[in-house]
Amino acid sequence: MNDLLTSMAALRRPRLLIRAARFGLMEYRRGTHLPRHLGIGALPRSGPALMQLMDLEQMLEHQRKKRDAGYSAARHVDILIAMMGEARLLRASLAG
Repeated sequence: MNDLLTSMAALRRPRLLIRAARFGLMEYRRGTHLPRHLGIGALPRSGPALMQLMDLEQMLEHQRKKRDAGYSAARHVDILIAMMGEARLLRASLAG
């Protein structure tokens, strides 16, 4: 799981996206936000959830760079918020 956190730390995204996500992180609620991104059903643990979120974010980043008409900055920020929240939970579980 440390490799997952290392990969997360190595991400380089525009400062505005990261600042917006950090601002929204205070309001992150796993039970509310994750089903919206990962679908309905049992919520995965933080590690697998973070991997799925990173895959979604990578697709959004690709759309952003290609200037795809379907790209949504709001969705990108929302995914980044969930990634940061899950990474925080994963770090806490590894430390505890």
